[in-house]
Amino acid sequence: MASTTVAVGSSIGLHARPAGIIADAVTELGADVTLALVGDDDEEPVDAGSALMIMTLGATFGDEVIVSSDDPAALEAVVKLVEADLDA
Repeated sequence: MASTTVAVGSSIGLHARPAGIIADAVTELGADVTLALVGDDDEEPVDAGSALMIMTLGATFGDEVIVSSDDPAALEAVVKLVEADLDA
């Protein structure tokens, strides 16, 4: 599975609104995508198709997140969403 590390760009972090936007995009793409916080080795990656699971990461602005997927287009799309300020 390919992975890319990206910093969270949303000014308040991956709370309900950005998590929902990301989850909706993943669902629309129909790909398996996971997210994990860098340095949180005790936690399993979460399903990026679930807003609730994304929020459980507790990722705040600037935190590094590992985005993983076997689908290159989905990986690129989610990376762009995570690094964008979805609160703007």
